[in-house]
Amino acid sequence: MKTGMLTLVFLVLACGPDKKYHTSTKEVKSKSIRVNEIMDFQRELNATFKNPETSPLPDRFRKDFEGLDFFEPDTTYIIEAKFERTPDAVPFLLDTTTDEKTEEVVYGIAHFELNGTQHQLEIYQTPALLSQEKFKDYLFLPFLDNTNGSETYGGGRYIDLTIPEGDTILIDFNKAYNPYCVYNKKYSCPLVPRQNYLRTNVRAGVKDFVKD
Repeated sequence: MKTGMLTLVFLVLACGPDKKYHTSTKEVKSKSIRVNEIMDFQRELNATFKNPETSPLPDRFRKDFEGLDFFEPDTTYIIEAKFERTPDAVPFLLDTTTDEKTEEVVYGIAHFELNGTQHQLEIYQTPALLSQEKFKDYLFLPFLDNTNGSETYGGGRYIDLTIPEGDTILIDFNKAYNPYCVYNKKYSCPLVPRQNYLRTNVRAGVKDFVKD
């Protein structure tokens, strides 16, 4: 997304040789771009919910729908995690909110620090989707955290990811969204495995859906 060479502007104060106070326009612009991407995600998700062709909302909720409730964008919840691939993992059946099960494979494990604590999350690939071109690089990250049941849906949230080229993977918790069964019980949604519970508050992404 960078469209040109960014210059660095430093404000240096005479506070000794080891103390330099500066503001980087590169850092500011990078943060601004990331916030814009989060806002784009929110707008696109709201558009999906407003569209009767794509919305999971029943008609009685969609007709008065104005927008989902999101946490404020926070770039501290954009994590570059170490990505440990698990090529020998075998498929398993993941329970859902209905009697159905979905086949998943642990494609890799993300290791990262968040809120001062080390965490890890399993990231899944869905074999049934691999035959579709648009899903050939798709990865699925369901997770639980300490906001579940208060600020966010009690059953956890999901993040869509793409297979990375290297040994790191970018996880933006600002793009966490609710399972569709939160809005409409006709959907069958994968249950979040307990091993993907983050023992911290993830105050980013979509909040719980309150049915007025």
